Amino acid sequence: MNGQSRIGARPYPFELMLENPTALDRLEVEFKWGRYGIRMLNFHHTSFAPGRIVHFHKHSDFEFHFIPRGKGKVILGSEPYSLQEGQMYLTGPGLLHYQEADAFEAMDELCLHIDIQKLDADESAEPEAWGARWEQAEAEACIRRLEQLPPRPMADKYKAMECFMTAYRAWYENQPGVLTVIKQSIIQVLLRMTRAYDDTPQRDLPSRDMKNYRYQLAAQFIKDNYMAPLTLEVVAERVQVSPRQLQRIFREQTGGTFSEYIEHVRLAQICKELAESELTIDQIAFQNGFSSANYLHYVFKKKLGTTPMQYRLQHDVKQNT
Repeated sequence: MNGQSRIGARPYPFELMLENPTALDRLEVEFKWGRYGIRMLNFHHTSFAPGRIVHFHKHSDFEFHFIPRGKGKVILGSEPYSLQEGQMYLTGPGLLHYQEADAFEAMDELCLHIDIQKLDADESAEPEAWGARWEQAEAEACIRRLEQLPPRPMADKYKAMECFMTAYRAWYENQPGVLTVIKQSIIQVLLRMTRAYDDTPQRDLPSRDMKNYRYQLAAQFIKDNYMAPLTLEVVAERVQVSPRQLQRIFREQTGGTFSEYIEHVRLAQICKELAESELTIDQIAFQNGFSSANYLHYVFKKKLGTTPMQYRLQHDVKQNT
């Protein structure tokens, strides 16, 4: 039966995995998710011949079972359940279980077996890293749910099974970042399984301080385009607010106006070029959004208390001493 589609059956979505059902098991896959370390033990396809029995046993780890084809039964603890295509169940740490294929029909199974370890505080302490806070919260919530899942089969409503094919195809095609794809597939199996058992929508999602967010977008756009003739209207359109609202955001965030912020960015770049380049002051003025060297001279003197030429000379003296 392995490697061959059942006669008269529709195409088997996991046919490709039958070429090398345990290929992913040979990979050393370990990764950190939030404050947890996850080690993959098995991530494979297996087939139960008609009537095959796997007697009562248990694991100290988490084992996820999916039935993509066929039927049979499972006993979880002391409760028997029938199994059919499209179902899944978890045999978590210490759960005694028994599996049996139907007496007349083979049963295929996709199995993910992982070890999940809570990391020490110093190993997982990255509260300020990019996205770490929210990843830690989501990993914590998911694994807490896994530990509380009821020991009974459930329909694979959110297509966790597809993650097996995603991971296998990444290995089979030698895709770039194959280990990252496998990691993401494992996390998706966990998330989709817990969602199927507890479909309560997650409401406590991270939200932005929109004023600060729009300020950061506008400030970055100005830094990237300070040499162009920027106006309040142009930048406001880029960050999708009204010019009046953007002006108000700059006052709240910087204590100054939009125009003052652009001048600050331009003068910072001009000071750098005066100190490090051999461009003329006229060239520096035009390249940094000033209409003339005279206007640059006026703004520079007003803001910094010195002229561009004096600034350059002072820097040259410091370099030569």
